[in-house]
Amino acid sequence: MFCAISGTTPEEPVISARTGHLFERSLITKALQETGECPVTKTPLTLDDLLPIKANKAVKPKPAASTSIPGMLASFHNEWDALMLETNDLRKDLHATRQELSHALYQHDAACRVVARLIKERDEARTHLASAQATGAMPVVAVGSKRGAAAANAAVAVDAGGKRAKGGVPKEVVDAMVEKSKELLKYRKKREISESLATPEAVAALGCKTTAPVHKTSAHGIAAIAVHPADTTMVATAGADGSIALFNAAKGMRASLLTGHGKKVTGIAWVGGADADALLSCSADKTVKLWAGTKCVATMDGVHKGEVAAVTVHPTAAYAASISADKSWAFYDIGAAECLSMVNDEACGAGGFTCGSFHPDGLILATGCADSVVKVWDVKSQNCVAKVEGHSGPVHSLSFSENGYYLATCAADGVKLWDLRKLKNFKSIAPYSEGAKAAATSAVAFDFSGHYLAVGGGDARVYNVKADWELVKAWEVAKPVTSVAFAPDAAGLYVGAADHNLRVFA
Repeated sequence: MFCAISGTTPEEPVISARTGHLFERSLITKALQETGECPVTKTPLTLDDLLPIKANKAVKPKPAASTSIPGMLASFHNEWDALMLETNDLRKDLHATRQELSHALYQHDAACRVVARLIKERDEARTHLASAQATGAMPVVAVGSKRGAAAANAAVAVDAGGKRAKGGVPKEVVDAMVEKSKELLKYRKKREISESLATPEAVAALGCKTTAPVHKTSAHGIAAIAVHPADTTMVATAGADGSIALFNAAKGMRASLLTGHGKKVTGIAWVGGADADALLSCSADKTVKLWAGTKCVATMDGVHKGEVAAVTVHPTAAYAASISADKSWAFYDIGAAECLSMVNDEACGAGGFTCGSFHPDGLILATGCADSVVKVWDVKSQNCVAKVEGHSGPVHSLSFSENGYYLATCAADGVKLWDLRKLKNFKSIAPYSEGAKAAATSAVAFDFSGHYLAVGGGDARVYNVKADWELVKAWEVAKPVTSVAFAPDAAGLYVGAADHNLRVFA
């Protein structure tokens, strides 16, 4: 006999006098309390219609899976799998909740900053208005507004010759940069190559260890890669989805995702120094952001009128520069999150600047242009002191060797090596000019020792600087390579491509 509800042998059987069906008393009682009808025939039924049946107590047999050790192990395995799936779902929910909380806190912080700035502008406007009314002066426009910015620009001092006075880098900043340059020069003369630097054979033996999806699939491309100066297992990537991914190389997975830019992120740079965890980013949304940990602590906007193509940190770790497609570059005080000076280069061709980087000594800045020219700037005087020409298209990327003598640049026609002492192109490499791999060269990067040069385009490859720029190894990549960066001592290579994956060759 089996219960019509549960399908098992009832311990306290009852039978319906109206329908003749057999039930477990506890189950049918609960069903009648809820519906008042037979759960099988759906006819009205009451407790008085149930007749008890006398039956021997039935001993339920053990499930077949529990009668042997293999069966029990299988049961435990199924329970463990279910527990792990539930734990994974909980972790996903926790991560999503944390991201929502982080976004809400960011919006709250941004709102507080806007309110504070507006209150400050209002108070300053009231003060200026009261002063103007008392002295009969001309009306004053509120500081911080667009009109106020235009008025401030119009009020730039004019010298006796009728020329506008040009703002420059403050003297104390120049002194700090010169002092740092002297310090680095002494260090460079005594610097010894690390004993743990990878040999060419070790570099050639590298293989793709990890392919990690660090960005969203909605927008493909990793524009830049930066390795943390202190915690070398932490790698930041700039995504076309407008986010910055922090990748833990030791665990082979993304640690966190920083969101805040409105458009694709075009460049990133760790600050280093005392603020080793601070990170600068720039974007096509015309802004430069400063991050501390996973939080945006400052946004420098209104400086550029076009896409910010690159950001680079000065060796002092106190200053930085942004390079823009609007033909300008700006110099910042990182601690104050303030633009100290800005240079407009009207001689730059259409498309403006495309890339840029500080020299290892920090006293010069190199910028690549869309018109194929590479310009070298004296940061102290903000004058263009040299320019080199030779590429046939926009300069995609550039990198200084740590010895300070060599500059590598790349464009659609390949890689060019420049000797800064002579401003001479002494080597040209066309890695993707022929065959099935024909593609534009899009990324170059020296390792810290200056012994190796990584190149990205149709594939990822490394050249040996000390062996007359001999090719060490080329690695196939499914998508065109857009960014490359070395791990410490050239023990690995990080590769970003035209998809959302970061590839680790180790």
